[in-house]
Order: sequence, then C-alpha cells, then structure tokens
Amino acid sequence: MRKKKALIFGITGQDGSYLTEFLLSKNYIVHGVIRRSSSFNTGRINHIYKDPHAKGRKMILHYGDITDAISISSLIKKIQPDEIYNLAAQSHVAVSFEVPEYTANADALGTLRILEAIRFNKLEKKTKFYQAGTSEMFGKVIEIPQNEKTPFYPQSPYGVAKVYAHWITVNYREAYNIFACNGILFNHESYRRGGTFVTKKIVSGLCKIKLGLQEKLFLGNLYAKRDWGDARDFVKAMWKMLQQKKPSDYVISTGKQYTVKNFVNLVLAELNIKYSWKGKNLNEKCFANNKSIIELDKAYHRPLEVHSLLGNSNKAKRELKWKPEKNIKKLVRHMVSEEMNSLVNDKS
Repeated sequence: MRKKKALIFGITGQDGSYLTEFLLSKNYIVHGVIRRSSSFNTGRINHIYKDPHAKGRKMILHYGDITDAISISSLIKKIQPDEIYNLAAQSHVAVSFEVPEYTANADALGTLRILEAIRFNKLEKKTKFYQAGTSEMFGKVIEIPQNEKTPFYPQSPYGVAKVYAHWITVNYREAYNIFACNGILFNHESYRRGGTFVTKKIVSGLCKIKLGLQEKLFLGNLYAKRDWGDARDFVKAMWKMLQQKKPSDYVISTGKQYTVKNFVNLVLAELNIKYSWKGKNLNEKCFANNKSIIELDKAYHRPLEVHSLLGNSNKAKRELKWKPEKNIKKLVRHMVSEEMNSLVNDKS
C-alpha cells in the first residue's frame, strides 16, 4: 500500500517533533520545512534525522520559509503531500508585542500562502490541511469554558494573527472545497517546550535552583489561569482531524484549569523542595531554606493580560474519539525528570 506523505511546516518545534514521531509510527513519509540558519536548530528532531545519502529515509527536510510564497508553493508542488500541517509561527505571545508585523506576516499570511499554494497547484481534492490555532484567540473571554462557538476576542498581535489564520482557513474550505481544519489548541507543554515559555522557564529554573546552578527565578503574573495539557497527547488530535470524512474545527483541551502559581507549586513538590509564599502583589515571594527563590518582575506582564482560559473539548471527544491521556501531574513529572537528567548530564 502506498505510504501517505505529510508535509510539516514548523517541524523543528515542540509540536512538530512529536507529530513527526507519531506520523512515522503510522508509516508516513514525513517532509519537514526548516529555515536556513548559521547554527543548527534541529535539536528536537536530531534523534530521527538520517543523512540524505541513507537509503529508506522516512523523514526528509527541505529549506523554506513560511514568509516566502514561492518556496512554499514550489515545495507543495514538488512533494504533492496527502496532508499538510501548519505548525510554523512566531508563537510567543509577549514577543508578538515587540515584533507585531513579523508575527502577522508569519502567523496570518503564512497560512494564506499555504492555502493559496494548495489551490494554485490544483491539489484541492488530494491534500488535506491542518491549521494550528490557539486558545489565545479567545483572549478576553466572553464565556467560560470556551468551545468552537465562543466568539474570539484576542488580546495580542499573536492572537489577532491567529484569528485571521483561522478564518482564512474556513474561507478556503468553503470557497474552494479544500479539506481544511482548525485545531484550537489550549496550552500544551512538554520537556521540548521553548525555554522562554512560562512552564519550561519554571521547570528549568527550579531544577537549576535544586542543583545549586541558579539562585533565583523571576516570573510575571502568578494568577493567570490556564488549561495545560501534554503536547504528546495533543498532536494525536491534529492527525485525527484529518482522518475524518468531513473537515471541521475543534477545541483541544483538558477541561481543567490551574494558575501559574499552582504550576509552580506542583514543580516544587515534584522536586521535594519545601517552600512558603509570603507577601502580596508584586512583593509576593517564594522562600526555601529561608532564602527567596522566586520573585516577581513587572517586566514579564503583558500590555494586555489574558486572565482565564479553559477549554470545552466535548466535540473532539464525541467526533474524534480523542481525550487527554496525561494529567498535569504526569506532565510535570515528565518535564522535571527530563530536565534534571539533562542538567545532570551537562554537569558531568
């Protein structure tokens, strides 16, 4: 039987690496797009990379860029993929306030470029498309929890760009009959999460404090509420969307909510660090062994805060037969274990 071909934009990211592993386990040939850089940025997929001269490769990398329409269209025409997963984005919310134009170019217009390439190359009947949406599109939430019918009210250039990507995906689905799905994924984490994202920052910082490699961790809003899941569960939902008879949009979430402070406390407990919190507002601090190990810095607050995100993924449970397999404690255990192993190995 002919092996399916998948094309992943954003293959070097957290989701891209886990999705690649999952698709390879399903016997796909996976093509991935990477940007040219003077330094290697393929750390998350190095363990499955094979030299171009090796026979029987199942993962093939191509140079390209989501901001370059010609490279996108040329790759899609050359590969003729059965499935395209657009995971490429400037995905850091706080950074999107610093580089709003680039965020719009990559996150909004990047999606348009892929959809237009599918249409231009007359692949509407062959190629299925997945667009990576985000709970940040809900922003200043109209209702709690949020589902597929909840109105969007983004609170950042990132969220605004993703709303455009969402609706242009719906538009091309309806106008050109492309099998195109939006996955509205709530926060999903893992050891492979980028170092500037709050969960990874917390885990990395506290592990270093535990090992005596760092004295203090600085955070922003401790009371932002998020619905945190495991990235390894969430990539399976992406694939399931493209296996349906008809394309649709799905919220993917755990349906459980925790504050940033709750997450910190779970990591502290996993590391067996005895702690206490003292103070209020920006003066709130966490102490261990009579020393301040966590303090707050207003610089880490966004110009517009998103206070409460909580997803209702009943549609995904019903139609995709998907539900999260790992709870937040298992997620924290995974992140802490891998981080400690990495730090100990680096130290030795």
